[in-house]
Amino acid sequence: MAKIIELPKLSPTMEEGTLVRWSRKEGDAVGVDDLLAEVETDKATMEFRSFDRGTLLQRLIPEGTVARLGQPVAIFGEPGEDIRALLASIGAGSTPPAVAPSGISAESQSARFPASVAPLSAPSVPTVEQSLSRSPDDPSDAAVKGERGVAGAILVPSSPRVRRIAREREVDLDALSGSGQRGRVTESDLRPAQVTRPLALRPGDTARPASAMRKVIARRLVESKQTVPHFYLEAELDVEALVSLREQVNQGATPETRVSVNDLLLRACALALRAVPEANASWIDGQIVQYDRADISMAVSIDDGLLTPVLRNANLLTLSELAKATKDLVTRARARKLLPEEMTDGTFSLSNLGMFKIDRFAAVINPPESMILAVGAVRDVPVVKDGAVLPGKRCAVTLSCDHRVVDGALGARWLLALRSLVESPMRILL
Repeated sequence: MAKIIELPKLSPTMEEGTLVRWSRKEGDAVGVDDLLAEVETDKATMEFRSFDRGTLLQRLIPEGTVARLGQPVAIFGEPGEDIRALLASIGAGSTPPAVAPSGISAESQSARFPASVAPLSAPSVPTVEQSLSRSPDDPSDAAVKGERGVAGAILVPSSPRVRRIAREREVDLDALSGSGQRGRVTESDLRPAQVTRPLALRPGDTARPASAMRKVIARRLVESKQTVPHFYLEAELDVEALVSLREQVNQGATPETRVSVNDLLLRACALALRAVPEANASWIDGQIVQYDRADISMAVSIDDGLLTPVLRNANLLTLSELAKATKDLVTRARARKLLPEEMTDGTFSLSNLGMFKIDRFAAVINPPESMILAVGAVRDVPVVKDGAVLPGKRCAVTLSCDHRVVDGALGARWLLALRSLVESPMRILL
């Protein structure tokens, strides 16, 4: 019997994915665990393997389409089986259509939509006036009857949380058909909803859909800045001895075992977390969770986004082991080949923009972690030693802290531990 195949959850934070490539053609036989397609999620390009066996009768979305979790993407069945009823059920509106990514020019937008009309719209429900004009026994009234606002107007049935999210996303609840009981609008109903404000594009401007990764980054960073009380501690580290140690370690090393300044800083951060364990903690559900591990999330820039592969137990790795592990994680991150579990459950983050000649910056905390260290470039500067001006090397760092977990004094103690390791770097090798 023919059945609909839906897009599964391929990563912990996935809400939608772009179908990059089909691996099976219509008419192909597909077995359990056979590769059906490749899907780009918010984290990586993942393999979409079949949970069923049968013949791929029809592919419902083309390559390059953005689809939501649970959205029909294919139909399996027996060769020659009649699937018209299934196609009709999908076409009846049980699942909103996928969105194919494409650029939208100002000219094409103005040609397709009047200036006063939003270029993207959602299904509508009866207006308040229409609902009030119905008889009390009209069963359709239950779908739109909701709570009364302060002025007596009937509100679309929804929770305070849903109404808050709708305000933040500029979604018109009156334009949505709720999937909850008695037509109640749920949070899932907001995901496919489109912003009702028209795009104010001028000739030459273009608009393009945000990738799944960029949407997740935007959501998480807004959530972090809105819910995590950030404060910042800055320090100038003397890295002359650290740079000298790196040069000595790399003498005679192979490309695979060469150590970077970032590798030394990663291990120094891990050792500092062990030296000041109170700072190695998170605020989770009103409790402070203390970690007995130093798992460092590394910010890695890729096309159209940022990934944070996690270096597990960085304090227990030798410097050569750490360097190899870092190279492997960065290479696979840029190839979008990391597994979801390799990008979650870090206890601390490090973001280094020194290679871009950035002197200093402040980073946004990656919840539920409570600290992230932003590292600037190593700079040649004049320094005063024993009353004489001499050449030196300095590096500016900024520690962003979650004030619910890390107070100023605790953050300062952690920075002192880091400074001690960086300025006496032989301890990093022990």
